[in-house]
Amino acid sequence: MCERDAQIDSAYSAHVAGRGLPTVAGYFLPRYLAKFQTNALGIGTELFEGPRSMIEQRLIDGELDLAVMLISNLVLTEQLSSKMLLRSVRRLWVAPSHPITRLRSITLTEVAKYPYVMLTTDESSSTTLRYWTAQGLKPKTVFRTSSIEAVRSMVGSGLGVTILSELIYRPRSYDNQRIELLDLADTVPTMDIGLVWRTDSDLPPLTQAFCDFLQFSSSGDDRAAMEVHKGQRHSA
Repeated sequence: MCERDAQIDSAYSAHVAGRGLPTVAGYFLPRYLAKFQTNALGIGTELFEGPRSMIEQRLIDGELDLAVMLISNLVLTEQLSSKMLLRSVRRLWVAPSHPITRLRSITLTEVAKYPYVMLTTDESSSTTLRYWTAQGLKPKTVFRTSSIEAVRSMVGSGLGVTILSELIYRPRSYDNQRIELLDLADTVPTMDIGLVWRTDSDLPPLTQAFCDFLQFSSSGDDRAAMEVHKGQRHSA
């Protein structure tokens, strides 16, 4: 996110929505910021984190020029414009020995039979409940946490399953338990990261340069190749 600052008009403040371990800050933005700082000499960057609702309002009020955030969670879409940078599929995370891995087709109805670990950061829990409710179902939630490492440990230990973006997937938990990634037969919404700005505003030149850089740098990403490690199961 780029803040208006008459004294430091070359400094960028990149926002990531959410609390705890926000997805954008932890898994998407760092490598691009590193490239930008290397290539755009004289233009500094400053990370800024805050809840989605506050960021949307500050964009609308003109206090901020640009945000890098989860556009799949945007609410004030009539007043804000957005540009997709990355679309990440949500899949089922399970321990290799979990009985659900034996199914040829995994539906939300089947997932609902097992204990579920709910990640709460980045409004993940509200997003999850929306697509469950649309199917007339409810996950059997046994644990809610804002810690992705806690989710990995619970899933890897076989204490529950979860449905999360493959952007944040890793094949092993902190305590070295394996985690498999399985496709779902039912459609669940993707997690989309993008640029957001006020619809009726013109971006300052330096902000536009940062915007163009992110669009160009992220355009060739293959998320499956980058984040889903070889040797992991991709489908049921």
